[in-house]
Amino acid sequence: MRIFITGGTGLVGRMLVPQLLNRHDEVLCVTRDPAGARKVLPEDIELIGADPTLPGVWQDRLLTCDAVVNLAGAPVAEGRWTRQNKNRIRRSRLAVTGNIADVMADSGRNMTLVSASAIGYYGNRGDNALSEDQQPGQDFLARLAVEWEHTASKAAREDIRVALLRIGIVLSTEGGALVRMVPPFKWGLGGPLGSGRQYFPWIHIQDLVRIILFTLDNDSIAGPVNAVVPLPGPQKEFAAGLASALGKSSWLAAPRPALKMMLGEKADMILASQRAVPNVLKAHGFRFTFGELDKALNDLFPS
Repeated sequence: MRIFITGGTGLVGRMLVPQLLNRHDEVLCVTRDPAGARKVLPEDIELIGADPTLPGVWQDRLLTCDAVVNLAGAPVAEGRWTRQNKNRIRRSRLAVTGNIADVMADSGRNMTLVSASAIGYYGNRGDNALSEDQQPGQDFLARLAVEWEHTASKAAREDIRVALLRIGIVLSTEGGALVRMVPPFKWGLGGPLGSGRQYFPWIHIQDLVRIILFTLDNDSIAGPVNAVVPLPGPQKEFAAGLASALGKSSWLAAPRPALKMMLGEKADMILASQRAVPNVLKAHGFRFTFGELDKALNDLFPS
């Protein structure tokens, strides 16, 4: 296949691109910094220098491809959620996705769009098991995910398949949430966030890349797809597992009021409970390599 990628220099993109090349796909990546992208991505890809939040000739290159993997989006965990920062997070997703959907919808070609979304779609839902047909939440991340998915879905036509990956917390030692969580545990100061009873939907980065490839290859997968492990546990269980993998103890909880004081509205993101289950993936026969927490953490932090 000939694959067009946005967000190729991000955490997931850097892992995905080599896997696509290994199976002999052609890869095109749009980036605002081609020189920087060349330093972190393999040589055997075509880099297109452009700002994908704006329409441009990069869209013509997209239309030469069989599929698009849309991973673009500013990190939600960086900085406080000021109005300006929330607008930046929102625009980075909706503008790029809208530009992709517009040209795909009018292409008249048989194409696939695999577009990132987030498990934050569900909001704070307690102990409820959340399959892909559940209604969205009402907080900032939930409303953003709804807009993001609606924008991507504008590409859908009889000959265009759109899959929406609701991605959980990605476990990787190369970046993302786990890298920010590790230092307190290494200092012996790690522990649950808030009560620790909230469900913590995670996915090992290698399984996430495999899910993207699986979705690209499986023409029967369309619509929302929960990209999380089958049995996500509560956050206190994750904290204990991480401490064990690092040879430390998990004892110092971060109280909810302290998190709210430090992080403001963003604290809601890490205190929300989302017991998402990957029903679509299970129905299509996907098998997780790292579906158990101890196996995933032992892979990331080998003793």
